Amino acid sequence: MYGTFASLLMLLAVAVVLVWAFRRIKLPAILAYLTAGVIAGPDVMGWIADPNEYHLIAELGIVLLLFSLGLEFSLPKMLAMRRWVFGLGSAQVLVSLALFMGLGLWLLDSSTAALAVAGALALSSTAVVIKQLSESSQTATRRGQMTVAVLLFQDIAVVPLLIAIPLLAGQGSENIVYSLLFALLKGAAVITVLMLIGKWVLPFLFREIARQRTDELFVLATLLVALVAGGLTHLFGLSMALGAFLAGMMLGESKYKHQLEADIRPFRDILMGLFFTTVGMQLSLHAVVFEFHWIVATLVVMALVKITLIQAVARAMGEHRRDAWASAVSLFQMGEFGFVLVSLAASYGLLEPRISSILIGVGVLSMAMTPLVIQKLQPLVAFLAHDEADSSGIHTDPSDEPQAPPALICGFGRVGQTVSRFLEAEGIKHVAIDNDPMRVQEAVAGGAKVYFGDSAKRDILRAVGAQHAPLIIISYADDNYAIKTLKEIRAMNEDAFILVRSRDDSRLTALQDAGASQVVPDTLEASLMLISHVLNRSGVPIRRILTRLEQERRNHYGDMHGFFPGSHTDMDPERLEKLQFLHAVPLPQHAWAVGKSVEDLDWSQRNVELKAIRRDDVEVTDLTDQIELAVDDVVLLSGKPAAVEAAERWLLEG
Repeated sequence: MYGTFASLLMLLAVAVVLVWAFRRIKLPAILAYLTAGVIAGPDVMGWIADPNEYHLIAELGIVLLLFSLGLEFSLPKMLAMRRWVFGLGSAQVLVSLALFMGLGLWLLDSSTAALAVAGALALSSTAVVIKQLSESSQTATRRGQMTVAVLLFQDIAVVPLLIAIPLLAGQGSENIVYSLLFALLKGAAVITVLMLIGKWVLPFLFREIARQRTDELFVLATLLVALVAGGLTHLFGLSMALGAFLAGMMLGESKYKHQLEADIRPFRDILMGLFFTTVGMQLSLHAVVFEFHWIVATLVVMALVKITLIQAVARAMGEHRRDAWASAVSLFQMGEFGFVLVSLAASYGLLEPRISSILIGVGVLSMAMTPLVIQKLQPLVAFLAHDEADSSGIHTDPSDEPQAPPALICGFGRVGQTVSRFLEAEGIKHVAIDNDPMRVQEAVAGGAKVYFGDSAKRDILRAVGAQHAPLIIISYADDNYAIKTLKEIRAMNEDAFILVRSRDDSRLTALQDAGASQVVPDTLEASLMLISHVLNRSGVPIRRILTRLEQERRNHYGDMHGFFPGSHTDMDPERLEKLQFLHAVPLPQHAWAVGKSVEDLDWSQRNVELKAIRRDDVEVTDLTDQIELAVDDVVLLSGKPAAVEAAERWLLEG
């Protein structure tokens, strides 16, 4: 027990150091995890003697990854992608299988071993490719959707391969057709069940959970749904990842999609890291050294076949050449299911240990290369497509790229809805986030573009495009929550103009320090509106009224801060530290400040502001340093209550 704990602790320490080091030199974290796995594996330090002990836990990372991917692909979108899934995907898998199997028969003289090798090489890495596409914001582009479509068909195709290999190994090969048909029927049945549950049960479930306003319950329910869906498909002989993808897809059209994705992201990223370390542990350094030429040769042949094939089929289907090349290059590697097929074939004695080691080396090396390839995808595709007119990047239609809304509204209460209606009337596109499930449900039913989620979470803000939005409105009157939201927005978007609504000006400075471009206090704006009506009724020209109001706003309501407290003013100790009071201090004959000029008095040390001096019933606001305080003057101070009290004693007693 202690040895296992110590091994995991050392693995975690190595992973932390390597991820930090790799990120410092601008390398993907996946490479750090693979390197950590090699170090912790049997061939180096030997901390983890059997990587298969952690395989199930690591596979949960893929399950959560596919669940979050499913959230981006609703059922209508999947139906629209069927041409890519069953056209491009099936052509890639079937033709690749045939070509690799032909090469395998020539080299291995065994049809079953050739099938195992061909199946491993024909499949690409769902985990690595989707993670890199997500990190580079390419899953919503046309090339990204083509790539995902091929990966989905590969996940489906792995099922008959897993069934066929044991049967062809002599475990009843005469029943292979029956077994495949039975697996197909089971797969269709479980997919139907999942889709029905997703349509009728899951929305009701999450609506009830969201009403409880408990983050822990929402996270637990999200994990439970993803794992139950994956377990159900696994029970019927399909991959767990496929079940999780279907569950996510069923929730992809719901108003909870961004909150769901944000909740599972920490678990997904940690488990994905563990998955990549288990992949690194499988690498045999002995095989890498002595079979390196075969590993490189196999990798080159595999990459050339898959890239050429996918690009040719995509071009034949009418896709733009840059999108075709981008999708093809992204799928050049061997995938995680390839390791499963190799392990299965080796357990039945179909593959020699030497061949298995070579294939594992090909898989690890190609997966390690993939993040670097996808990072450099634009110049690679520009070179392969011979596109001199656009050598800077890949072709994308404007509709391919996720567009940030011109305006984002955080909070869809009464104020947020009013803002939304005016923006809608002017034809200004916008989206909103709110954490009240009933309000979001009613708003969505009424046609508003509102998502359920916590706007103080960076993942949710990123999901709705806050990192690119030029205008953001924070409309809820909770200053502490607004400050949290401001900090998250400013961490990803320094240029946005952020309007923040506040009840009053008690937290004005804190909101501005957190990143607010303009704070709109309810009480002060109500005062301005009241002033405008009063002045208008008094005959003041409307132009002068508007100029005065705009001047107050530009000065951040400078002349409106502070008020004379009354008997009904909330004097709660915590609130007193946030309020700014006005206080009149009469100067009697023997007051310490009498005879001293404004310049002589060091106001900066008192944390108060001298607003005016009232003398002989005349208020003097244009104060100069030379004005001297006199007997019977009334000094008007503005500041926090404690500071005002201290300043009064100072003026009277020194």
